[in-house]
Amino acid sequence: MITFSVALVALVLGYLLYGAFVEKVFGIAPERQTPSYRLQDGVDYIPMPTWRVYLIQFLNIAGTGPIFGAIMGILFGPAAYLWIVFGCIFMGAVHDYLCGMISLRQDGASLPEMVGNELGSAARQGMRVLSIVLLVLVGTVFVTTSAGLLATMTDGAWGMDLSAWRWLWLGFVFLYCVLATLLPIDTLIGRLYPLFGAALLIMAIGVGFGLFTQNGLLPELTDAPFTSHHPKGLPIFPFLCITIACGAISGFHGTQSPLMSRCLQNERRGRVVFYGAMITEGVVALIWAAAAIKFASAFGTCPDHPGGSPEAYEDLMQLLTDDGNTSSNPALLVNMICSTWMGRIGAILAVLGVVAAPITSGDTAYRSARLIVADFMHLNQKKIANRLLLALPLFAISAALVFVDFDILWRYFAWTNQTLATCFLWTAAVWLHHHGRNAWIAFLPAVFMTVVVTSYILAAPEGFQLNYAVSLCAGFALAIGLAVWFLRFMHTNPKATL
Repeated sequence: MITFSVALVALVLGYLLYGAFVEKVFGIAPERQTPSYRLQDGVDYIPMPTWRVYLIQFLNIAGTGPIFGAIMGILFGPAAYLWIVFGCIFMGAVHDYLCGMISLRQDGASLPEMVGNELGSAARQGMRVLSIVLLVLVGTVFVTTSAGLLATMTDGAWGMDLSAWRWLWLGFVFLYCVLATLLPIDTLIGRLYPLFGAALLIMAIGVGFGLFTQNGLLPELTDAPFTSHHPKGLPIFPFLCITIACGAISGFHGTQSPLMSRCLQNERRGRVVFYGAMITEGVVALIWAAAAIKFASAFGTCPDHPGGSPEAYEDLMQLLTDDGNTSSNPALLVNMICSTWMGRIGAILAVLGVVAAPITSGDTAYRSARLIVADFMHLNQKKIANRLLLALPLFAISAALVFVDFDILWRYFAWTNQTLATCFLWTAAVWLHHHGRNAWIAFLPAVFMTVVVTSYILAAPEGFQLNYAVSLCAGFALAIGLAVWFLRFMHTNPKATL
C-alpha cells in the first residue's frame, strides 16, 4: 500500500510541477484568440466550458484503455507502478499536451497534418493512411466489443438468443456512432460524455476506496521490481510498455486531442485539459492495476497469497483466462471487482465502464477519421451533406470488418498505437526546436519510445520473433541513429521565434 500511495502522490505532483514546466516551455499566449472562436462553425469548432472539455477529453482518451491495460500490465509485477508514474508524467502527458496545443496553434490541425508540417509530405501521407486505418479498426473493435457485452447481459431475454441480441445491439451501437459522428460536437458528445466521464471517475474513486478497506495485499517495490512476475515469463521491457499504453503513453490520444483543441476557449486551459486528463488517466490506471492484484490475492485460488508472491500473479492470470476467452475477461473481472467491493452501485458503474466507455471511444474514433479525411480533402464540414460524404464510406468499411477476426489485428494495433506516439514525439521535438523552445522534453521520450516499439516488434510472438538480445540491440541502434540525426538537425537548422 505504501508504493501505491507514493505513486498516487507522485502523479499529482507531476501535474503541479512538471506540468507547469512543460506549459512554460511551450509558451502559452492567453491573449490569442483560439480556433474555437476564430473558426467557429457550429459543428466541430465550438467554444465549450473548460470542465466540459476536460471531461470529454478524459473519456475520449480513456475508455477502457487504462482499465484493461493496467489489469494486464500488473501481471509483470510492481514495475507496472513505475511505468504508469514515469511514463504518464514525462511521456504520455507531455505527448497529449503538446499534441493538443500544437494542434491549437495550427487551427485545430489533425495528427497527420501536424506531422506533415514538421517532417514533410511523405510523413504526412503515411500518417494519413495509418491514422485512418487505425481509427476505423478502433471504432469497429469498440463497437463489436460493446455489442458483445450487451448481448451477454441480455441473452435469453424476450426469447432471443445470444446471436440475435448481438446483431440487434450492433445495429443500435452503430446508429449511435453514426449520429455522434455527424451531429455537432455539442449535441451528443458534449452532453453525454461529461456524464460518462464522471461515472468512470466515480467508479475509479470507489475502487480506490476499496483498496484501503477490502481484504488482500498489494505488491511493493521491494518485491523485485525489475524482475518480471508475468506467469508466461514475458520480459518487462519492452512488453510492459506496450501492454500499458493508456495510463502511460498512447498514440491514440494524438488522434483525439485535436478534437478538443477546436473547443478550447483559452490557451491557459490547455494544461488542465490535455496534461490534466492524461494524469487523471494515469491515476485510473494505477487504481485498477492495484485493484486487480489485490482482488486476485484475496479471491483467487489461494486467498492467503500476499500481493507480491508469484502465486498472486498466477491467481490473477487464472481469473483472466478461466473460460479461455481472454478478450472479454478483463471486462468480467471489472464487473466482479465493482460488484464485490461496491455492491449494486458498483455493478451499475461497471456497466458504464465496460460498455459505455468503449462506445464513446468508438464514436470519437470515427469522428476523428472523418476530420482527418476532411483535412486532406479540404472539404468544409459545416454542411451535413459533406459530413455524410466522408462518414458513410467509413461506416460501410467498418460494417464489413465486423465479420473479420480481430485477435491478430488487435495485437498489431497495440504496437502501432505506441508507434504513433513515437512519431508524434519526434514531430513535437522538431516543432519545439523550430520555435526556439526546449526540445528535450519531447526528444528524450521519443528516443526511449523508439527503443520500445522497435525492440517489441522484432521480439514479440506476433512480430518477427527474433532473439531478445538482438531485438534490444536493434532498438537501441535505431534510437541512437535518430538521436544523432536530430542533434545534427538542431545544429544545422536555426531556431525561429513563435
